[in-house]
Amino acid sequence: MRGDGDGWMTGPDGSRHWGKHGAAGLLLRAPMADRTPAVLLQHRALWSHQGGTWALPGGARDSHETTTHAAVREAHEEAGINIEAIRVRAEILTAKAASGWSYTTVIADTERLIPTVANRESVELRWVREADVASLPLHPGFEAGWPRLQTVEVSLLLDRRAVPAEHAGVTSLSAELPRTVHLPDSTCGWLQRVEVLEAPQLTGRLAELTGHGTAVRTVTAIVSTDPDVVDRLPSTIMVLPPSTVLSWLSRP
Repeated sequence: MRGDGDGWMTGPDGSRHWGKHGAAGLLLRAPMADRTPAVLLQHRALWSHQGGTWALPGGARDSHETTTHAAVREAHEEAGINIEAIRVRAEILTAKAASGWSYTTVIADTERLIPTVANRESVELRWVREADVASLPLHPGFEAGWPRLQTVEVSLLLDRRAVPAEHAGVTSLSAELPRTVHLPDSTCGWLQRVEVLEAPQLTGRLAELTGHGTAVRTVTAIVSTDPDVVDRLPSTIMVLPPSTVLSWLSRP
């Protein structure tokens, strides 16, 4: 039933959290003109819990809802987000209380900085450059989860032999980048580019990146049976199975 999640859950230590069935929020990310990421933040109304702080559009989950459904619904209600314009990428459990209450952050992308419409729960809605988020007075719960939610820039270098024939056109997806990807260590990446290379080119490209002391975190998918390539990888390179990478690229 709509609204049956509204209410406080009290823990054994007396702490209270909003949402009888837990809560969820939407972290919506979009590229700025320079292709770096921005996130949509809500300046919470002064009358609300932790009012005056910045956080994500979100709220209580109803009993019949999934966490994604709840987060997207709340973003539509509080920020006027057109749900057809977003693509959900991942869910991350960012808080859990002794009472059993939990908060899930649903991560989604949109192709551009789409317009918003604030309701009474917001002083302001703002697209904030991701690098500037931590400088704002954040809601304590959001602030605690932010290190896991912010992205590192990702360049994806694919060994051509790691790409099955039916996915030979993955490079065409570069036009749909950048996008958020959920990394195996449960952090987030901002996938900027994809290069499909032969093994010798791959080795040279990695040497070029590391030789210039780049701060870019490079996610690489390779053929695991080729020890010559694997053994040459610096420790800063994350090796992923092709299935993980292709799942990223197969999502619209």
